[in-house]
Amino acid sequence: MRSPKLAVLELRRFGRGRLPRAALVALLVLPLLYGALYLWSFWDPYGRLDRIPVALVNDDRGATADGRRITAGDDLTRELLKSKVFDWHEVSAAEARRGLEDGTYYLSLTMPADFSRRIASSAGDSPEASALQVHTNDANNYVVGQIARTVFSEVRTAASTRASRSYLDKIFVSFSDIHDKTAEAADGADRLKGGIGRAEQGSKDLADGLTRAKKGSSELSKGLTRLHTGASALESGSRQVADGTQKLAEKINALDGTVGPFLKNNEKSIGDSARLVADTARTIRRTLDTLVEQAPKTAEDARSASTALNDVHARRCDDPETPDDACADLKQAKEAAATVVRTADDVSTLIADNSGNLKNLDARLATLEKRARALADRAPHLSEDLDEAVRKINELNEGAAKVAEGAKKLRVGIGTAGTGATDLDKGVGRLETGAIDLKGGLYKLVDGSGKLAGGLHDGAERIPDYDKEDRDRRTAVMADPVQLASRSLHHAPNYGTGFAPYFIPLSLWVGAMVAYMLIPPLNRRALAVGASSWRIALAGWLPVAAIGVLQTAALMAVLHWAVGLEMARAGGTIAFLFLVAACFGAIIQWLNARFGPAGRILVLALLMLQLTSAGGTYPVQTSPGFFNAIHPFLPMSHVVDALRRLITGGDLGPVWPACAVLTGFTAAALALTALAARRRQVWTLNRLHPELSL
Repeated sequence: MRSPKLAVLELRRFGRGRLPRAALVALLVLPLLYGALYLWSFWDPYGRLDRIPVALVNDDRGATADGRRITAGDDLTRELLKSKVFDWHEVSAAEARRGLEDGTYYLSLTMPADFSRRIASSAGDSPEASALQVHTNDANNYVVGQIARTVFSEVRTAASTRASRSYLDKIFVSFSDIHDKTAEAADGADRLKGGIGRAEQGSKDLADGLTRAKKGSSELSKGLTRLHTGASALESGSRQVADGTQKLAEKINALDGTVGPFLKNNEKSIGDSARLVADTARTIRRTLDTLVEQAPKTAEDARSASTALNDVHARRCDDPETPDDACADLKQAKEAAATVVRTADDVSTLIADNSGNLKNLDARLATLEKRARALADRAPHLSEDLDEAVRKINELNEGAAKVAEGAKKLRVGIGTAGTGATDLDKGVGRLETGAIDLKGGLYKLVDGSGKLAGGLHDGAERIPDYDKEDRDRRTAVMADPVQLASRSLHHAPNYGTGFAPYFIPLSLWVGAMVAYMLIPPLNRRALAVGASSWRIALAGWLPVAAIGVLQTAALMAVLHWAVGLEMARAGGTIAFLFLVAACFGAIIQWLNARFGPAGRILVLALLMLQLTSAGGTYPVQTSPGFFNAIHPFLPMSHVVDALRRLITGGDLGPVWPACAVLTGFTAAALALTALAARRRQVWTLNRLHPELSL
């Protein structure tokens, strides 16, 4: 039995009862749920923005500029209410915040209290930019916020243009005033030229006088510099003297506090002690003279006595009759005499070796005696002498301190005078330079003022003087100098038309997917009679392809006549969609035939991959890299590109490659299905006992 006949028999099964017929109707209507209903639900959302509730808050208090009352907030409010861009609700700021939070309003537009004042400032001395405040709540609806930003951008541009017109109008009005004032300035420049000539002669005299003053101030500055150097040296020396006398005075005063009372109470004792010292020194001198004279003789006598005693000891101790006690006493006497001899020799040697020192000692004792006698004579007057010395030292200290303080003041004064003289010299120098420059500048100014007068006369003739009609025309151009000339080569009239190329293939994929839930991917009759694998594949694909054609016809009829979809190439669009339905049916057939129940999951996964990488909403370039990578290799990407050209118009360049890709996918899928059919003709344990059954 041939494949077409097998396909017809497969379709006849749906006419044998109510439930199969209902299932066939569902298959034909199901794509409408995805295509027609989706597109219908947001066919033209921008055409229904006047149904979106928006809070409008006008807090503007108005302003006055050039005696004219400005109420920019009220003017803009009236225009917005007439525009019907949104469903405007004029409310207070508090109500707007509350409504935006609870979802009563999708967004709010606020004109602040200083809205008019800031607009009016553009014509004043301190212009300020005004601001319209837009508040959105993406928790209510994110897309509305995006739409509002576009709409309010146009509102802002319109408000800015009105403010610019006011400012520019004032500028053009001012041109006439500038023209008149420039003419007056030219007359004044003529009078200025004569006065500048007289000022030039005065500046010459001033420069000559300042040159002489500069020479004198320079000499004064140098003299004060030398004087300041000397004053610094004087201050340093006088301060050192003052410090020295201060230390001396402190020591003398401290000594006076201790020694003064002692001297006053012990003058007699000091005199007596001094005389005693003098007498003692004189006695020592005499004794010292006697010692020097007698020491050698005494040493000689000691040696003679020791020799005699040694002879006695020798005679007596050698005699046997001499008692031992006597001998012991003689021995001690001999040893004592030897000791005396040694001592006398040492003294004599000491005196001989230190004769010079003894002379010095004698001289010092003489000096001591003399000074002690002088002290004894002055002892009754010591306290008076000390008081007089302390007084004179204190007077010297006070004088030295005053001298040091005066030297410091002198140095500071001379330094200040020197600094002033230096500044004076510099200032006179600058004045001299300035006077010379002034002289040259005034000379040039005399010539320049003549040129100024001529230039002002020429400028007055060149400054425009606009009348009201010309001013209005120029203000309109400058307030909005750039217009956006937008033109779409192939315009999509509404939102739904733009998204139709995305939702139509989605609907056909879902229709084929559901069809293979009711129709087996491999025809059972063909399998049972052992038909060839190609015949089995075609017998399972043709019924779904036929249903796909019917689904396409039903979907496009509803979209065109019920929803309002207009196609630039209606015939081409329908024919291309027949190919799309056939291709999708072949791919889904192979997935179900090859993978069994798991194939249905793969069909859904492949659908998700195609939807996310087809670029049906945003350009695929805005998607992550993964979706950009798989975009060229999936059939729906080519379907979307081709349908855009077929529905909205344009070059058919993408259509023919898309047809080739879909044809290739269809042939490849049928070949793989035939291979799967060949495998199904061989029974295995897995087929007898499948792991999963849906």
